[in-house]
Amino acid sequence: MSQLLLLRFSRSLLPLPARDLRRLSALRIPGEKGIGALSSQFLLQLAQRMDELSPADTARLSTLTLDVLTTALADALDTSSAVQPHTRRRALMTQIHAFVQDILGDPNLSPDTIAAAHHISLRYLHKLFQHEGRTVAGWIRERRLERCRRGLADPQMATRPIRAIAARWGFARPAHFSQAFRSAYGISPRDFRRQCARVRRD
Repeated sequence: MSQLLLLRFSRSLLPLPARDLRRLSALRIPGEKGIGALSSQFLLQLAQRMDELSPADTARLSTLTLDVLTTALADALDTSSAVQPHTRRRALMTQIHAFVQDILGDPNLSPDTIAAAHHISLRYLHKLFQHEGRTVAGWIRERRLERCRRGLADPQMATRPIRAIAARWGFARPAHFSQAFRSAYGISPRDFRRQCARVRRD
């Protein structure tokens, strides 16, 4: 069974020459490597999570989606220089975010693996995140803690050991996870799970 993701927008929103856009009619962009692969990963993630998005999320993601699409089309046309630097930067960050979310549970996930996967230097990767006022490692930790928090609150996972939930999202050492969780949420993982269970009972 095949699925189709349809994106509708005004052609004027693409910062590419009209004569070049005409060359894109029925053009296949390979999704196995490079910009095509990174773009397809983002669009697949978007399609799979549409039902999780609020109207505000959708509005914000529409701009990012257009940036990603612009970068992919410019690459296909070999006119990437026509894309504004901030557009390329936002598109790259969106692709990095999607990549990290996709392998968030991999304990080997690190700034080095992210930089290598996107063919950029480690220094430039750190610069991208500094532009957003955060660090690479800090952002990864926040996303992992969010997933762990969601798992601890899930009644279907009430019998699963806390250490197993932590390990599922890349925390190899239970003590480190407990400390990080308490630092982020002001409560231990065990007490948070008990709190959620009490709320459900009440």
